[in-house]
Amino acid sequence: MAKTKSKGTIGILTGGGDVPGLNPAIRAITIRALREGYRVIGIRRGWAGLMEIIRDKDADNSDNYTNLSEDTVNKAGRTGGTFLHTSRTNPSQVTAKAVPEHLKDKYNKEKNDLTKEVLKNIGFLGIDYLIPIGGDDTLSYAVRLYKEGVRIVAIPKTMDNDVPGTDYCIGFSTCVTRTIHLTNLLRTSAGSHERILVIEVFGRYAGFTALLPTMAGAANRCVIPEYKFNIEHLTELLIYDRRNTPSNYSVVLVSEGTTFEGVEMMFRSTEKDAYGHAKLGGIGDAISAKIKEISPKYNNNQRIDTINQHLRYLVRSGDPDSIDSIVPMAYGNLALDLVLGGFHGRLVILKNGRYDNMPVDIVASTNKLVNVEKHYNTDRLRPVYESFVDKPLFLI
Repeated sequence: MAKTKSKGTIGILTGGGDVPGLNPAIRAITIRALREGYRVIGIRRGWAGLMEIIRDKDADNSDNYTNLSEDTVNKAGRTGGTFLHTSRTNPSQVTAKAVPEHLKDKYNKEKNDLTKEVLKNIGFLGIDYLIPIGGDDTLSYAVRLYKEGVRIVAIPKTMDNDVPGTDYCIGFSTCVTRTIHLTNLLRTSAGSHERILVIEVFGRYAGFTALLPTMAGAANRCVIPEYKFNIEHLTELLIYDRRNTPSNYSVVLVSEGTTFEGVEMMFRSTEKDAYGHAKLGGIGDAISAKIKEISPKYNNNQRIDTINQHLRYLVRSGDPDSIDSIVPMAYGNLALDLVLGGFHGRLVILKNGRYDNMPVDIVASTNKLVNVEKHYNTDRLRPVYESFVDKPLFLI
């Protein structure tokens, strides 16, 4: 039987932080694409894989890309993380140290733009359509490539749910589910010791990962990056909550990018990633310490101890929940619909409960934040629990 000629080649990559739901998206794209007659290449380690390719047919590029089959993606498709691996590489801002060895003679500045090499590597691989799955940083570079002529169809991923243009990003539901579960586990210790439980969660600029679990009943209060709060007021509210709970404890969820009056955004180190972000961390520690310090003022001169916990990678690891198994399947098939229709420069999205797509450059045009006026009670430091008619599922 004569071998059917391939319709073309589709490349897939995952960039930025890992989340549950990436492997189901890769599976959905790959299976549909193979059955439609395309060859599918999985780019390893995000943009790093495309940047580090050696353009020689005899070179070993197995660390940079792999041909995907139904068997490969089916084995990984029900698991968390990304079997293609990931990185926070930004090919337009590569330090001299990070320049691939075979390119060091050509690129030796303190910061180097290797986009020309990425474009040549895309041509070397014969990629007709590139499907990056990532957050606003990863997709901002996808916008750059689109402007350079690459056919891009992008899929939004981030557990913070802060990619503009879409109501939902892969990873968010599992993050919320994990946060609720882990917070409820920690309640037993908080109640046993009659303490105030302070839990720090991810969320650099947007507070959805603190707001939604609180709305679901995981915490009494939450503080978010969009609103600079007063620490005395938070302490008073938490002591009130503690006093009115039978087990004599209370809970607050803290977004890592939160600030309060007198304290700015806190970082674990000054080292920045390829997109200019330093690692956040420490605001939960600061809030916990201040609550203990202030607590006697609102508790008959008796200090209240705290339990201070950082959830961090616990909320992004493990298998995807139901939504992060279903949405990635739909997003992958939406991406293939666009490819089959000859469309590119698009971002697949969920908007008002319906799947759709929009121009990919939306990711670089605005910020997606909690609407404080509509969804966050600044007096009570918790979500607004009223007027849900016509509001979106995740309050985006």
